[in-house]
Amino acid sequence: MSNLNGWGLTARLISKHFGALGDRVSEAIANFDPETATEADRDRLADSLRQTAQKLAAARSSFQKEADDVVKLRQLIATDEQAAGTLGDRLAAGKISEATITLFCDELEANKARMPQELQEEADARQYMDELQTIVDALSKQLADFDSAAKKAMQALASARAQQDLQNLRAERQAQLAGLAGMRGNSSALNALTRRAQAISNEAAGMKIVTDIGQRPYEQAAELEAIRKSVSQPAIANESALARLQRLSGQQPAQLAASAETATLALGKA
Repeated sequence: MSNLNGWGLTARLISKHFGALGDRVSEAIANFDPETATEADRDRLADSLRQTAQKLAAARSSFQKEADDVVKLRQLIATDEQAAGTLGDRLAAGKISEATITLFCDELEANKARMPQELQEEADARQYMDELQTIVDALSKQLADFDSAAKKAMQALASARAQQDLQNLRAERQAQLAGLAGMRGNSSALNALTRRAQAISNEAAGMKIVTDIGQRPYEQAAELEAIRKSVSQPAIANESALARLQRLSGQQPAQLAASAETATLALGKA
């Protein structure tokens, strides 16, 4: 007996704790995959409705049979009651035996005695059928309400997911913009590139300064040459023979004029 009690306790513990575990697992699955869980709930509700509807169909058939039995029994009793009025005359005329009359009366009394039971069976069948009809109607309404609520819930879920996707896209865009801003202000690569460009620019500026310094004597010499050409070339082009002679000999104009006069006098004496 103790072993049986132990097994009974074990069975209750298993039923209690694993039943609760099953509820928690079902809840976890519903939270993980609500669409499938909703379909499973609807399938269970639809299956319950289908099974109840089958029972209702059987109850209707049973009720119809009981109702037909009552109608047949009533018709039989009514017919026998009508026949009972003529059986006395037939018995007096010797056309029927008392044994037959006795059997007829026994059957009529038995049928009348059976009528309350048949009526009760008909009433019970009707009550069972009506209760099943009420359950079927309730399950049908529950299934319709479930479908309506499930449709609204699925629409709400789809809308929520759309909003979630939108917010994710907005967050992703903000992250991209923040990344670009960070690259402009804090990117080591961009900073190094900027410093490199500045260094090259400074180097080029320094080279230009050095080149300009080296180029300055050449530019000054060219300027002097240009000045000489601009001053000397017109004078040379228009100078007289005496002026040219003065320039080439390095003599002053007065000395050159006296020398010329002496040479003229000498030529005259000769």
